[in-house]
Amino acid sequence: MKAVSKKVSKTPPPKPVRKRAAASAAPAVAPVTDTAVTLQMVAELAGVSSSTVSRILNGSAKVSPAKQRAVDAAIAQLGFMPNPVARGLAGGRTLSIGVVTQSIDSPFYGEGLRGIEAVLGAAGYMPLFASGHWTVVDEKKCIDLLLSRRVDGMIVFTGRLPDETLMEVARRVPTVVTGRKLSGPGLFSLNFANVEGARMATRHLIELGHRRIVHILGPRDHADARERKEGYRRALKEAGIAYDPALVVQGDFSEAGGLKAISHLMESRTDFSAIFAANDQTAYGAALGLYRRNLRVPDDVSVVGFDDLPGSQYSIPPLTTIRQPVYQLGELGAQAVLAMLRGEVPDGALPPPLLVTRESTRPLKR
Repeated sequence: MKAVSKKVSKTPPPKPVRKRAAASAAPAVAPVTDTAVTLQMVAELAGVSSSTVSRILNGSAKVSPAKQRAVDAAIAQLGFMPNPVARGLAGGRTLSIGVVTQSIDSPFYGEGLRGIEAVLGAAGYMPLFASGHWTVVDEKKCIDLLLSRRVDGMIVFTGRLPDETLMEVARRVPTVVTGRKLSGPGLFSLNFANVEGARMATRHLIELGHRRIVHILGPRDHADARERKEGYRRALKEAGIAYDPALVVQGDFSEAGGLKAISHLMESRTDFSAIFAANDQTAYGAALGLYRRNLRVPDDVSVVGFDDLPGSQYSIPPLTTIRQPVYQLGELGAQAVLAMLRGEVPDGALPPPLLVTRESTRPLKR
């Protein structure tokens, strides 16, 4: 049977007509609902005014502990997330604090910066870190850069800037300095009892029977180093031991400086039985230098450091040292600058030095 062909129309089919979605149809993206947590909702749940909640969030409120707990509980229950940008604009602040340190990769400064970061972060502030590299020029550049970013306050974590420069900075923003004693308008300082700590370290070695005690110094123009040398000299004087310049060797607060100091002592054939290093990092380098010359710590030479860095309890052998609460130093510095931003007078103080006795010291063999 012969197939009958049909003529196919070449007219294109009509386009389908799109129907307008009904008003009741669900949109592709869900709209923002009224479940977004507001500051007013926090205030109502806490039983306080919205202005009180705002001031608490900005760190400018002086409220009773009960109100503070109520607001904290409401924030946690509702999952309220304050807008830091809005908070900053409302208060005329950037919610940032400039922090001038010396060497971010240093275990000493790293520990202190962690303390600063923890306190500022909890208060809704962002630390801006800059390294001065132990030079006045670089430190001044850091200060100028941070001020150009309109930081609300400044923390100068030790350093070599002149007092006059720091006092000038404090006239522009609340400023906290560590590692020196300094006072003035808008300025607060935190200084550790370096003289007493060094005296304790040296006296510990004297009490173990040592008389030929080397002191490896910190940098010549560093206040901490000068104070620790003074503490060393005081302990010797109190024990009736003559000060011997041959036992005082220059260092620079680094492991390499401690290693170099041992090379100098060995080459000069200086007789000694103990070392008080100006900081733990110097002690690490000194211990390595002794090891490379087949001298054992503490069997041949006792070693004491200063700072009690986290790694000191894990060195071989674990290091006897003077505990300086570096993390707490950072915390106190941050708390002080926040207090000044609230219009309060800071009152923080560092605890006294503490001798931490470990396996790097022992009585002198008779």
